[in-house]
Amino acid sequence: MATILIVDDSQVDRRMAGKPLESAGYRVVFADNGRAALEVIAAESLDVVVTDMVMPEVDGLELVKQIKLRHRSLPVIVMTAYGSEEVAVKALQIGAASYVPKKNVARDLEETVRAVLSVSSAKRAEQAILDSLASVEMHFVLKNETAAIRPLIAHMQAQLRQMQVCDDNDIVRVSTALQEALVNAIEHGNLEIDSALRENRDGGYGKLVKQRAEQEPFCKRRVWIVTKMTREAAEWCIRDEGSGYNPSMLPDPRDPANLQKVSGRGLLLIRTFMDEVSFNETANEIRMVKRRGK
Repeated sequence: MATILIVDDSQVDRRMAGKPLESAGYRVVFADNGRAALEVIAAESLDVVVTDMVMPEVDGLELVKQIKLRHRSLPVIVMTAYGSEEVAVKALQIGAASYVPKKNVARDLEETVRAVLSVSSAKRAEQAILDSLASVEMHFVLKNETAAIRPLIAHMQAQLRQMQVCDDNDIVRVSTALQEALVNAIEHGNLEIDSALRENRDGGYGKLVKQRAEQEPFCKRRVWIVTKMTREAAEWCIRDEGSGYNPSMLPDPRDPANLQKVSGRGLLLIRTFMDEVSFNETANEIRMVKRRGK
């Protein structure tokens, strides 16, 4: 039996919202404002929160914010009275699961709760399975299109969060390193464009990127990515199909003499943000490792 919390500063409106839910067999508990609701949420095992928008002390919008901050998996349905529509839209934008106009509560609330519970229970079941995931290995093949990098990194960010390898701050840093490594593989690896050309501000570097992306043999080359994640670490191997070069010839980006050069920035970020970085003999493959923080 699901437990539903009704939050409203009006006793009449609380009873009006609770009656159809109790008739449907749900266990219903009540709070008369957002502050009291947060206390109930901390003490009770709840399945759904139904809240009014306009209340004293902590209003409905702030309640939605606090629930999304402290209890991310707890769905919230907002009740909208005349004049509170704009606030209700904001609540939906920051994480509320659905809404019901107050004038239609008796008719529509039970059905809305049922629909939200159905989705919520499916998500919880999926989360339970994902929480038991021990390792993930993914293989990707990219064309020489930098536009494909952002969605790929977004997918990897989701995996990092799921495996709990990094906190949000480290995810940003790791994403920056991945962005640099993938751009390097496309532009300097497959397209074989000297990074020193980026020092020139005449726009020639960007023009050469577009030109070679459509020319053979460059346009037929691909970037190969293998990602392995466990609960303890994430590893990426990124390989291009360029001719490569001697990795010992790579300038040390940590040398103060090189810090102002555009061409050394990517490698500096990669080595700073990853825990382990290595190249193969021809430097057309980079291996990066990020270990779980303590």
